[in-house]
Amino acid sequence: MTGGAKTLEGGHALCNVPARACGRTPPRLRFPAMKTLRTIALVATLAAAARAGADASDPKIEFEKYTLPNGLEVILAPDQSVPLVAVNIWYHVGSGDEVPGRTGFAHLFEHMMFQGSKNVGMDNHFKVLRTIGSENINGTTNTDRTNYYEVVPSNQIETAIWLESDRMSHLLDVLDKKELDNQIDVVRNERRQRYDNVPYGKALFALFAALYPEGHPYRYLTIGKHEDLTSASVDDVKAFYRTWYVPANATLAIVGDFDVPATKKLVEKWFASFPTSKKPSVVMIPPPAAFNSQDVTLSDDFAKLRRITFAWHSPASYKDGDAELDIAANALAAEGTGRLYKTLVYDKQLAQSVTASQNGATFSGSFTISVTLRSGADLEAVKKLVVEEVARISHESLGDKEIKRVVTGNEAAVIYRLENLNNRANTLQEYNQFLGDPAKITWDLDRYRNTTADKIRAAVGRYLAPDRVVTILTNPTVAAGGAK
Repeated sequence: MTGGAKTLEGGHALCNVPARACGRTPPRLRFPAMKTLRTIALVATLAAAARAGADASDPKIEFEKYTLPNGLEVILAPDQSVPLVAVNIWYHVGSGDEVPGRTGFAHLFEHMMFQGSKNVGMDNHFKVLRTIGSENINGTTNTDRTNYYEVVPSNQIETAIWLESDRMSHLLDVLDKKELDNQIDVVRNERRQRYDNVPYGKALFALFAALYPEGHPYRYLTIGKHEDLTSASVDDVKAFYRTWYVPANATLAIVGDFDVPATKKLVEKWFASFPTSKKPSVVMIPPPAAFNSQDVTLSDDFAKLRRITFAWHSPASYKDGDAELDIAANALAAEGTGRLYKTLVYDKQLAQSVTASQNGATFSGSFTISVTLRSGADLEAVKKLVVEEVARISHESLGDKEIKRVVTGNEAAVIYRLENLNNRANTLQEYNQFLGDPAKITWDLDRYRNTTADKIRAAVGRYLAPDRVVTILTNPTVAAGGAK
């Protein structure tokens, strides 16, 4: 599957932690391509509100949330602007819930859910949806959740609800070894195409292996290990389904052009008969208590330029320091304005690119700075400049302009995101899962509006310590008789 949440690894099911690139597009999705006049006006209004410290003009999504007797949460957000409906379901399970020896199961199961169910038939899910006029269909996985969605013409809402109902309740009726083996091969090929055989793919595995000890679920990328995938049995997959894919561990969000009373009846018709279920317990796992700096150097057959990545443990999503480090990432590496970007790319021309991001997840997060060096650039000079700039913002407050630039960009990103029905559904889902309330837009915006230069400086000083950093240096493999 493709698309979905913006991540450190570049997209959807492949993310290890839900990441927000510097400048943050909250929560974790890119801007939709279309920018309407209404959108631009709202952005201007929001920016003015941010400058005034007000929230009266913040976007608000009208919704109703309720829970069925079997435990399924339902969020309904009607909007008659266009004759479309997004049906979006989150199962509250991701790779962060996996155990050693079973890596990649959450992502593998995302694929299995599209294989077929009892009443839909094998490989018919996409066919049915395309027949009724839907082209926006997918599933995504990260450390925290697995989601499935389809955007359909509003007169086809029941078909979409039925499809999600059938695979929630009747997937195991048609699951067999042949279908499982087929999807294991698909996922393993996906890993080869997106990790094993691409530039800097090895560095990503090395990064999380250095940050997290054996046994920690964040040590392994969501894509999983080849040996764990090939050892997966039908019984393993069935056990995973029975534990995590139950109504009490899912939230169904429906956003768009629909009648609320009629849609409630449809939800009851297709979901209410499921037996009462119990939400699986999740044991919170703290970041490693003791952590020393590590330097890892590796060779990469696919890379053409050297790249060095710096990484630190950082706060979990929406926790204290998360927004402050997001602002720091922007101040360091935003294209054109970031301190490191200007120094390394423009002024000294040592780097091809510079990125930085605060990547929060349920248990904890990671903060990364990545520099792709130009050919012949002085590596030690680059390292020195990065270390010095991080140290500087841990002792000297950011300027008012630097902070306001991020706040305004953050406001704009929220508006752009909400223009898209499925993005709006994901926004409601995200706040619901992490904060327990889908109506947290203003609260989230206020994290950025109300922070201070002192708080940002303190967060950088606390988390980005020079003695608790992992560095991953990727060198292009030297071809026989060739030059580096």
